[in-house]
Amino acid sequence: MPGWLKDAVFYEIYPQSFCDSNGDGIGDFQGIITKLDYIRDLGCNALWINPCFDSPFHDAGYDVRDYKKAAPRYGTNEDLIRLFEEAHQRGIHVLLDLVPGHTSEEHAWFQESCRLERNEYSDRFIWTEFCFQGAGNHGYPYVGGEAERPGTYLLNFFKCQPALNYGWLDPDESWKCSTDSAGARGTIEAIKDVMRFWMDRGCDGFRVDMAASLVKGDDEKKTGTSRIWKEIRAMLDKDYPECALVAEWSHPDLSLPAGFHADFLLNEPAGPYAKLVRDYQNHAGRNILSDPYFTGLDPEQIPELEDHSFFKKDAGGDITRFLDEYLRLYEETKDTGYISMITCNHDTVRPSFNMDQRELELFYAFLFTMPGVPFLYYGDEIGQRYLSLRTKEGGYFRTGSRTPMQWSREKNLGFSGADEKDLYLPVDPSQDAPVVSEMQKDPDSLLNTVRSLLKLRREEEDLHGQPNLKILYAESGKLPFVYQRGERICAVNPSSGQVSVRIDAGDRDAVWKVGEGSLQDGVLTLEAQSFVVF
Repeated sequence: MPGWLKDAVFYEIYPQSFCDSNGDGIGDFQGIITKLDYIRDLGCNALWINPCFDSPFHDAGYDVRDYKKAAPRYGTNEDLIRLFEEAHQRGIHVLLDLVPGHTSEEHAWFQESCRLERNEYSDRFIWTEFCFQGAGNHGYPYVGGEAERPGTYLLNFFKCQPALNYGWLDPDESWKCSTDSAGARGTIEAIKDVMRFWMDRGCDGFRVDMAASLVKGDDEKKTGTSRIWKEIRAMLDKDYPECALVAEWSHPDLSLPAGFHADFLLNEPAGPYAKLVRDYQNHAGRNILSDPYFTGLDPEQIPELEDHSFFKKDAGGDITRFLDEYLRLYEETKDTGYISMITCNHDTVRPSFNMDQRELELFYAFLFTMPGVPFLYYGDEIGQRYLSLRTKEGGYFRTGSRTPMQWSREKNLGFSGADEKDLYLPVDPSQDAPVVSEMQKDPDSLLNTVRSLLKLRREEEDLHGQPNLKILYAESGKLPFVYQRGERICAVNPSSGQVSVRIDAGDRDAVWKVGEGSLQDGVLTLEAQSFVVF
């Protein structure tokens, strides 16, 4: 386990939207370098940079054309290596976004795989044997009719993303390779080679996109895919012991035993995280992510929504709906790796969509005082808003969470000196759009609350990532929620009224707080909308 993960707080950067240093309207590596001091001073000591490899950008870089070449719009390989070096000088580690399940249809591997003549890449992707043999009959999307090779090929996501071949768990037809076939082994070794390439140049690890998607026909436990990640982890432990692997899997009970150091809890409709911070439903029970708002319809067409997220004031949220699943995962994985909770990411709606400043402060206080390795999405520290926009580079509803970082009241909110028409995405047009420069001067701003919170986490070893969680009070339909991390007691009351509860603890003073609270004679009292660390 890389030792630096224990107290890591990640800052996720969508590179095309973070900071434009050359005035072309698109963020770049040099722009990130100019903001590293800001990130360090915010309290983050690790970065996750979304895909920055060469790509046609039909899926915002998740369609990789060349794994060993930086995307020219961000800079060169040398610029990326300099970013690693500059980050390391400030005590910041850097993860790159690895996409192992598929490539772009423009990748040289795939172009060679499309050829009629057999070659070393013929089995790098998954092909049926003839043009009318659809892989879709086996539950996978496929494309046919676009290559001279007489067959159809599987997709891993969009049409532009052919699935790399890691074999099938139990191949039952002649066109399916086994997981130990030459084709599957070639793919595994190629991905290892990519990882070595960037580790040798200063990268500190990888966030792995769609980490569970490798072996096709896999069982519920992802036995075949897990076997591959264990092999890759063994290689990294031997040659790069400080390399961190973070999975986009959202099943830490599967991913951590498979070799990952951390895995995300994501806001899937039925998952624990949705019940915590994305618990939007209307009377039909529809999740927020399928609402018409996020498909580009007029917001006036949105049906009235009932918001039951826990940190929303008087919304009727119930912490046990989150804890029931979270604690199961925590107990199963606490000795294996870390669970990672997020403020938001490039695939989800920003939390400011349904939370005001005080509600965000309560949510962030919870997130950054829980075990595991947390992730802060760029702009969430200032309450940057979700915008209703047309799709860009395959973003669809997600596009609204990918808008430029808002640095100041200068042109394009300080993101870029380009003409407005040339911006990757438009900036927030509101007169009161939150910006870093103003919030830095306001001691009561969300930004400064986040800074003080991350300072607390950094200075209090009990609040690092280790599994020292003890629930002191969490009852269905009742408040507050109280938990202990080592010697520190954390308590939250998201309601509009005062709450009290008796707990097994002596008198304590507050060491950090939003709102007010006290702990005396075994009685913990919290005022309205308060979070207190005792």
